Amino acid sequence: MFSHLKNKEVWFITGSQHLYGEKTLQEVAQHSQIIAKSLDDHEKIPVKVIFKPILTTPDAIYNLCVEANGAENCIGLITWMHTFSPARMWIGGLTILNKPFAHLDTQFNRDIPWSEIDMDFMNTNQSAHGDREFGFICTRMKKARKVIVGFWQDEDVIERLAVWCGAALAWNDMQGAKFARFGDNMREVAVTEGDKVEAQIKFGYAVNGYALGELAKYVDDVSASQIEALVTEYDETYLVAPELSKNGSKRAALKDAAKLEIGMKKFLEAGKFKGFTTNFENLYGLSQLPGLASQRLMAAGYGFGAEGDWKTAVLVRAMKVMAYGLVGGTSFMEDYTYHFEEGNMQVLGSHMLEVCPSIADQKPSLEIHPLSIGGKDDPARLVFNVAAGRGLNATMIDMGNRFRLVVNELDVVAPEFNLPNLPVARALWVPQPDLKVGAQAWILAGGAHHSGFSQAVTKEHLEDFSEIAGIEYVVIDNETKISDLKKELRWNELSYQFSK
Repeated sequence: MFSHLKNKEVWFITGSQHLYGEKTLQEVAQHSQIIAKSLDDHEKIPVKVIFKPILTTPDAIYNLCVEANGAENCIGLITWMHTFSPARMWIGGLTILNKPFAHLDTQFNRDIPWSEIDMDFMNTNQSAHGDREFGFICTRMKKARKVIVGFWQDEDVIERLAVWCGAALAWNDMQGAKFARFGDNMREVAVTEGDKVEAQIKFGYAVNGYALGELAKYVDDVSASQIEALVTEYDETYLVAPELSKNGSKRAALKDAAKLEIGMKKFLEAGKFKGFTTNFENLYGLSQLPGLASQRLMAAGYGFGAEGDWKTAVLVRAMKVMAYGLVGGTSFMEDYTYHFEEGNMQVLGSHMLEVCPSIADQKPSLEIHPLSIGGKDDPARLVFNVAAGRGLNATMIDMGNRFRLVVNELDVVAPEFNLPNLPVARALWVPQPDLKVGAQAWILAGGAHHSGFSQAVTKEHLEDFSEIAGIEYVVIDNETKISDLKKELRWNELSYQFSK
């Protein structure tokens, strides 16, 4: 589903001026091409890095920005001022630029050549001078961007640039994206609601609802041969419970689950959707809640939200795009229950069914059990644990006058005990800085009970995405103190009120 991402590009843009002469400009261009190619060749950069000719005039800058705006595969720019580039030249281009950009404050040489440095060298290698001029105009024009400082071959510079590329990919993927809601939101729930019109204006995606009867038509059209092919794939991919195996007593229920998956996938492909929601209260025409289908479609790259939670479906899709090329999975998640043992406090995350197997620590078990709610047949689902390690939860909430992205870093832990009577996928974690502070901070920030959980995406990805989108970003990590968080939330509220 993400094969098209390999064709996406960031353009390497270098600023200079004619003051220094043609020889200097040739040297600037040569250096820029070397840096661009090095970045393009680096395995951590998830997109192509394209060198663009040196920019030395207002018209050239403006025309480049026009070109970038209209280039389908261009997801953003990396800007660098090799020499001094008078920043008034950039006003016209930056005014109309609608692609994100990262400002790389670097220089071609790592070290000062102490015994050889002269004024020619100084004039050519003055990024410390030129990048401050460019930085001023960006700040004066209130242009959101990521600033990365350091030598262009250093690993930390590469990694920060790669993170920004992931965030820019997610933003590009969101433009014009469509998300389908099968049924409505769970009745009387507050946090899964939101302003879909404002979301479309702010983020560029569209969310629309579809009656279950429309989906049922696609499900009913699935052929017996298609079902057999998919259940064979299940047999080869998972640890299939005996009752679901080829001669098992519940094999028919597994075929129903396969029929649902095929029908949903055909619906999503026909409408070119990038994500969807379901709701156990809206299952007209469906034999069971499509848990297995939701899990596998998430693993294929679709965003998902349960109970009609379209904001989380969009966020999960964005986080999956950010994770392109990285190790680790991303899933829809819910904080389900606490473990309040003194000195060992933890949160058990799960859902009724819909947790993505991309975060499984072993081959998932394909099982069938009663759901106890929804009033439908027993649904099939994948059951597994999540491996210990770093992770995070992120939630997107509608504050009425803005969108807020709340992120909590997690220490994911392995369960100390088996959970033989809990037939769902599950993750166990300790919120940073600890459960009491982490949960209190999440609640004070208005964080939802649904989230995007990832062991690939970092808080820097989500901070960069928030900067690109122009939304509020609140992080909860080992540095969080409740008194400081309360002040931050109050200041943010004032800031957004004044900005309106």
